[in-house]
Amino acid sequence: MQTKMTTRFSLIAFSMAAVLASAGAMAQSTSPENIPGHPRVSEVNQRLENQQDRIQAGVADGQLNAKQATRDEKQDANIAARESRDEAQHGGHLTKQEQKNLNKSLNQDSKRIHKQRAAG
Repeated sequence: MQTKMTTRFSLIAFSMAAVLASAGAMAQSTSPENIPGHPRVSEVNQRLENQQDRIQAGVADGQLNAKQATRDEKQDANIAARESRDEAQHGGHLTKQEQKNLNKSLNQDSKRIHKQRAAG
């Protein structure tokens, strides 16, 4: 009788834990801005990655020298740090205005990299 009661209690406790866990998940905001890998964050990250690839390609083919690459990588690191600060302030996502500001900086950086590689 004791094991039957213990088993029943365990099943009830397990069921309650599952209900509470799913209720907690449902209570969280389901706004797209709170989803990890949100498109705004993903876009900025992809652009940073693309620029790193362009810098490395420029160094590899001699179009960029070490000083230019260092400056460009420092600028990208600055943009990435700004993105991280913005994400931290908004629960892991970027507002449209933050994305716009980061993209403006990325555009300027991209133009500089392009000019350096074309002149190289």
